[in-house]
Amino acid sequence: MKNTFRLGILGSGQGSNFVAIADAITAGKIPAEIAVVVSDVESAGILTRARERQLPARFIAPGKFRTKLDEDAEREFVKVLTEAKVDLIVLAGFMRVLKGDFLRAFEGRIVNIHPSLLPSFPGLESWRQALDYGVKLAGCTVHFVDAGVDSGAIIGQQSVPVLDGDTAETLHARIHAAEHELYPQCVAALARGEISVAGRKVCWKK
Repeated sequence: MKNTFRLGILGSGQGSNFVAIADAITAGKIPAEIAVVVSDVESAGILTRARERQLPARFIAPGKFRTKLDEDAEREFVKVLTEAKVDLIVLAGFMRVLKGDFLRAFEGRIVNIHPSLLPSFPGLESWRQALDYGVKLAGCTVHFVDAGVDSGAIIGQQSVPVLDGDTAETLHARIHAAEHELYPQCVAALARGEISVAGRKVCWKK
């Protein structure tokens, strides 16, 4: 019987959220293992960091589109993740919108972290959007992934203050630090089976 919760991590950049999750697993805070790390960028730091930890790391060319995977790439991503027997796909700075067959293959088993308090400020550079809007609280959101952009059911959120002297860079750094706390907590709850979903409402078991 399979008794280990298996994660597939997807990322396009340096992988700081991947590192936070990997470190939480090593520390015994997440009852899971990382089955595979996959990137659409051959030189991505997340692949280097995965290999440093002796974890399976794969580059899959994304194809001809700029913001999504083409059909061949999507099939290869699905194949690699299915063969790795992943229970949950964790997006850690993955910069392509997932569509169609990918979402159907892993329905309800894909999570993402977004650097705003959704539903406010979806899309790109949300910390800059928040700063420009003049809000007093920003933050991050872990959510399930659906066919929309940053529109899936919300699993957890963490707020950070917006300070009078903030720049986009300082606010982003504060949000990033919050991400590294929130994401491992949410992944741990999912791995423990402490999360239930009814429509858009996500409940944490006490």
